[in-house]
Amino acid sequence: MSYKTILVHVDPSPHAAGRIALALSVAASHQAHLIGTALTGLTTEYYRNMNMTFGGPLTQEQLNDLQRDATQALDRFEEQARRAGVSYERRYSDDDTETGLVQQARYADLVVLSQTDPALSGLALVSQLPEYLALHGGRPVLLVPYAGVFDQLDRHALVAWDGSRAATRALTDALPLLRASARVTLAVYQRRRHNGAHGVQPGADIALYLARHGVKVEVQQNTAGPNEDVGNALLSLAADSGADLLVMGAYGHQRWRELVLGGVTRRVLQSMTLPVLMAH
Repeated sequence: MSYKTILVHVDPSPHAAGRIALALSVAASHQAHLIGTALTGLTTEYYRNMNMTFGGPLTQEQLNDLQRDATQALDRFEEQARRAGVSYERRYSDDDTETGLVQQARYADLVVLSQTDPALSGLALVSQLPEYLALHGGRPVLLVPYAGVFDQLDRHALVAWDGSRAATRALTDALPLLRASARVTLAVYQRRRHNGAHGVQPGADIALYLARHGVKVEVQQNTAGPNEDVGNALLSLAADSGADLLVMGAYGHQRWRELVLGGVTRRVLQSMTLPVLMAH
């Protein structure tokens, strides 16, 4: 398995350049084709504003601003991609960001997004985009923190392992990155009241699986109490061990117009300090 098609979200935010830079780095390492896509959300806004409850249609000036911002963001993406010398293409869409990215994700191996920055707002900025794509995109999502500079993912990867389906999916989807990492730590988490979930030797079977895929892995056992904040524990372990990538399952489901996330997923999305690969 390798990444051959990578999709990166392109928008007007000040974090776009860092997100694109990391996507370009991964694309170059895996000789992958990079797709930069910008979405205006005009299609959704058109139908939404037919209902006067929302205050009437967008003005022509607002429409022009959204289209201009998307085009300029794609121009900046193209400039970065040309300098990097990777295979790339630019895509413009008037779909809403969530629906459009979910649709395009189905034809990519990896999706690169930024962590939500609570200080930013605007029509084209979707606050729950990372969790929505992680839960509904059907592809692994590589999230880049909004604070800091991250240009390498090959020194030390930390994998959160609890034996679940989501963790299995994330670990498998991350194999191209794990094989390229100089060091991989498998952090095994098990609740005290569910000690039998991993078998006789927790982490042993999945470590063998990784080794057969050419991953140099070490296992670290962690026992979590029923009220322990595993999300914070993971981030602390990542910081203490100098990890440059965290791999974990995304836990949650969607109710009517509401995303319901597991506590660990929510905590990491809020407080992440390193790139995180999530899969559901």
